[in-house]
Amino acid sequence: MKKILLVEDEISVVSFIRSGLSEENYAVSVALDGTTGSSMALGNEFDLIILDIMLPDKNGLEICKELRAHAIQTPVLFLTALGTSENIALGLNTGADDYLVKPFKFIELSARIKALLRRSANKTESVSESAQNIYTMADLKINDDAKIVERGGAVISLTATEYRLLLTLMKNRGKVLSRLDLLESAWDINFDLGTNVVDVYINYLRKKLDGENKQKLIHTVIGMGYVLKEA
Repeated sequence: MKKILLVEDEISVVSFIRSGLSEENYAVSVALDGTTGSSMALGNEFDLIILDIMLPDKNGLEICKELRAHAIQTPVLFLTALGTSENIALGLNTGADDYLVKPFKFIELSARIKALLRRSANKTESVSESAQNIYTMADLKINDDAKIVERGGAVISLTATEYRLLLTLMKNRGKVLSRLDLLESAWDINFDLGTNVVDVYINYLRKKLDGENKQKLIHTVIGMGYVLKEA
């Protein structure tokens, strides 16, 4: 049975999530404030942590930063009432793996959880010869064995989800990928969730990869999706 820590201060939301997850055979532990949530997350092993951002005592961003600082790589799913791209990007930059904007349907939460757990279980999958796991285009280089991304010789720090998204684009360079294609490859979700999660991550990747003076590599094909190619 997978163990999930839910850190949320709204009792109605706690009841809604815990009831649904219990029916899906998850063991759910609950913390109603940030300090308790941080202590539980640091002192116990969980398969997944669901973090509200706005919490008493200590917010979800601080908790996530603490976990990553202690080298705890448990998947983190943020819950947030702040749905702007800037707020979402801020949350993802702390080391979270995904986000969900309130209010949400349980089916969407369940899909996000299952996708995160699948990726966590498969993260140590083996690879073949090193030469077959190095991808280059223009001055962009991805070493998939070492999980290192470089642009112009400079190492770029990416979150796990950003890395998966970029690798998917790189493996299909020159090919236009729809948002659903990217959800299936990078998020392991095979239906459109009706959110802008792909767009948020694409924008965040662009900021990290392109900068102000570099050749743009990630291009939008209006009405169709995204493609990685030289201009």
